[in-house]
Amino acid sequence: MDLGLQGSTVLVTGASKGIGRATAQTLAEEGCDVAINARNAEGLEQAARELSEAAGRKVVPVAGDMSDPADVERVVSEVIDALGHIDILVTCAGSSPGGLIEELTEEHWSVSLSLKLMGYVRSCTAVLPHMRERGSGSIVLVVGNDGLKPSYWEVTAGAANAADINFASSAAEQYGRYGIRVNTVNPGPVNTDRWDGLEKAFARDKKVDQARAHELAVSSIPLGRICEPQEVANVVAFVASPRASFVNGAHIPIDGAQRKALMDL
Repeated sequence: MDLGLQGSTVLVTGASKGIGRATAQTLAEEGCDVAINARNAEGLEQAARELSEAAGRKVVPVAGDMSDPADVERVVSEVIDALGHIDILVTCAGSSPGGLIEELTEEHWSVSLSLKLMGYVRSCTAVLPHMRERGSGSIVLVVGNDGLKPSYWEVTAGAANAADINFASSAAEQYGRYGIRVNTVNPGPVNTDRWDGLEKAFARDKKVDQARAHELAVSSIPLGRICEPQEVANVVAFVASPRASFVNGAHIPIDGAQRKALMDL
């Protein structure tokens, strides 16, 4: 299916690796010019070169910290200067520390909420007036299924994700009249570096090795495996595209019908 994205301009945050990078590559392959953002400038520039060579599209690296309000404004301004405008915003910049409630500090909570919640809010707040002026736009927040299904091991992420989902619903209602769609995509476990770190943490908590932790995680998913970043990117690209023109305020799980708690023994 042609997603109708040819010639669109996109900003993807958290795009140097994992879901963000897979999303940026997919959108570039669909004919978009893409600005990619992450904190590490060196890794971002390498990713931009590789993505541009693979897709044959313009890929612009714009380093910046989405937990810094001034950086967010600068990144958006630089992207508009480089690409002319922003048709699509995809937010992936954000991870939250896992752990048991009694182990979590004020700093853990602050880090989670500053990046995973406020980083998304800042990104949208910076882009929405630009999209409103143009009379169109699509925003996809890559959030997480623990915003819909709480998990005690990811309570900081779950709190931030639930707030992201609420924010997206409100933005969809407010800005739909201006031709702007706002949706969330909510993955369960995805085969990324972050997931590897979470498995190690789960293993320590359950007093098992990582292989057993992985087995427990897989057993919580009826499809019997962990999601791949490309599978999330495929859904993001569709939701962002004109083919999903009446999808607004939706919260789409990508978790293989995971229902029971992660790592149940």
